[in-house]
Amino acid sequence: MNKSAAKARIERLRELINDYRYHYHVLNESIMSDAAADSLKHELTLLETEYPDLVTSDSPSQRVAGAPLPGFSQVAHSTRMLSLNDVFDEEEVIAWIKRLAKLLPASAEVEYFVDLKMDGLACALVYEDGILTHGITRGDGAVGEDVTANVRTLESVPLRLRIARGHEQFSRGRTEVRGEIVMYKADFRRLNESREKAGKPLFANPRNTAAGTIRQLNPRLVAERPLHFRAYDLLRQNADEVPSFLFAYQTMHALGFLTNHEATVLNNVPEVMHFANEWEKKRPHLPFNIDGLVIKLNDRRLYAMAGVAGKAPRGAVALKYHAEQTTTKVKNIFVSIGRTGAATPVAMLEPVQVAGSTVQMATLHNEGEIARKDIRIGDTVIVHKAGDIIPEVVEPLTRLRNGSEQVFHMPKRCPECNTELVKQKREEAVWRCPNRSCPSRTWKRIEHFASKAALDIEGLGEKNVIALLDAKLIHDVADIFTLKADDVVQLDRFADVSANKLVGAIQAKKHPLLHRFIYGLGIRHIGIQTATDIANTFRNLEAISQATIDDLAEVNGVGAIVAESAVEWFAEKKNQQLLEKFRRLDVWPETVKKVGGPLSGAHFVITGSLQSMGREAAAERIRALGGDFQTSVGEQTDYLVIGSSVGTSKLAKAARLGTKQLSEEQFLKMLEDK
Repeated sequence: MNKSAAKARIERLRELINDYRYHYHVLNESIMSDAAADSLKHELTLLETEYPDLVTSDSPSQRVAGAPLPGFSQVAHSTRMLSLNDVFDEEEVIAWIKRLAKLLPASAEVEYFVDLKMDGLACALVYEDGILTHGITRGDGAVGEDVTANVRTLESVPLRLRIARGHEQFSRGRTEVRGEIVMYKADFRRLNESREKAGKPLFANPRNTAAGTIRQLNPRLVAERPLHFRAYDLLRQNADEVPSFLFAYQTMHALGFLTNHEATVLNNVPEVMHFANEWEKKRPHLPFNIDGLVIKLNDRRLYAMAGVAGKAPRGAVALKYHAEQTTTKVKNIFVSIGRTGAATPVAMLEPVQVAGSTVQMATLHNEGEIARKDIRIGDTVIVHKAGDIIPEVVEPLTRLRNGSEQVFHMPKRCPECNTELVKQKREEAVWRCPNRSCPSRTWKRIEHFASKAALDIEGLGEKNVIALLDAKLIHDVADIFTLKADDVVQLDRFADVSANKLVGAIQAKKHPLLHRFIYGLGIRHIGIQTATDIANTFRNLEAISQATIDDLAEVNGVGAIVAESAVEWFAEKKNQQLLEKFRRLDVWPETVKKVGGPLSGAHFVITGSLQSMGREAAAERIRALGGDFQTSVGEQTDYLVIGSSVGTSKLAKAARLGTKQLSEEQFLKMLEDK
């Protein structure tokens, strides 16, 4: 076959293989057997091997994964990938619609585009003149990671847009398709089954697996795992080319993308809620996990007119489903010792999927909670995720008991160090291990000291702390500042780069802010806000260590119990020795130089997520200007800063108390003006 004939054959093969991909992966139908399709792909590969100059980037042969990548580059999105504010019931949907009505013309004819809210990794695909050029993760919404080499391995991602009648313009110029990369539940089960047979650790849930896979530096690994791209948005430089979200879905499907065929246009709240209730019942039967619905103004012109608040569009919300529940059995109940010595009963469960992730343990809180719910070893129980995050045992199904169930009794001794457990006060619900040298308490204290709200030492999490303790490189929290990279690198978990990085991160925190250091010490009853109040009052650690119960009790927000706990901590000889050790190692918190400031006397609460900074960073900015950061709305709260993905409780309480509400933009302006 000469080159001219080969070129013609290659073009026909590509067209037929792309058509097969579209029917198989998008329309869920087959126009030929897998064996026949494989044969065509093989012929194409042979011809392209013979005539390498005929290979193009959109050829089906180019899905084959290449060499591992050195890293991911950062790419700015053409327009921000916005997140959505959450609503949880019909009342909140109605409230959202009422807010929208104030932003839109009175004559506007409003209809709602409603789709399933997929639980995956958001990604943007960019096409230039119909050819895929970039795949970009959501990142922080403004900038994402370039994962083009990885998304090219996904069969559900067209390398070239289909030329569809009536949609020809989308194959000219820049077309961006946004969607969710998901792993189907059946594929996830099969993947974990194969890992279990191979003796490998199991993955936690489909979403994390999909997100972790697409961020692998080796495209070959990505190609081996079954991922699917499901499109939900279409962007063009001329917005008029996409007049509605329904049109966007129809167009994306015609261009060769998977879209949710369940998506529809509805006219009012009753229709929306009926749709929501139907799919909440049906979601176990979907091939992928969802956690709610996305509701948008279907008209893109009205959607744009509604604008953006923070990092969320006003013209759309996410209607979140309630925590998913399921049943499983309690295999055993064991006791976990926390950093303060609290002995917490934990249920070991037969592994079960709840809200898209595998649950194997659930906290039972305390002895009284177990007795109140009458939870026994061997019980079949209802489990859910509180707030879709924390596994919790709701109740036992007592009618399923067969007599083999065992009543749980708190052990008399600590399972870690064999010290007798005590209750310091008769009315207290929590048993505690009084041994401050208990191994479990030691590693949890060090982990707490390094946590984000305390000294924020990157790389000093649970596993690394335990490894350092097991190797006898450290014995207490102060010892972390004696670590040398040459010692750390001897451990299995570390190489030269990671060892140096850890030691550097520790050394950088030798002189932390006073309130962070106090919180990091793990003094019972002292949270981050109380630590801040104490720091701002006494200004240095020496003064705090010498303060009496009466001195501390005068601090706003510090009562007798907290004051007593602090004085007791500083009076204990082991803790005094720990502070002396810090001194010798030149580890000491900074003195608070300025308590007052332009925000002095102002009390702030933040609800939702801020786009410009994390919650703790915002709290630091407020405190640096003399303001008070609170965790909950109260009568003293002056400002409620509203981010994205907010709940309703703080908003409702703020409205009831007349607390002034600030958008993120208003909050940032307030900080800048000061």
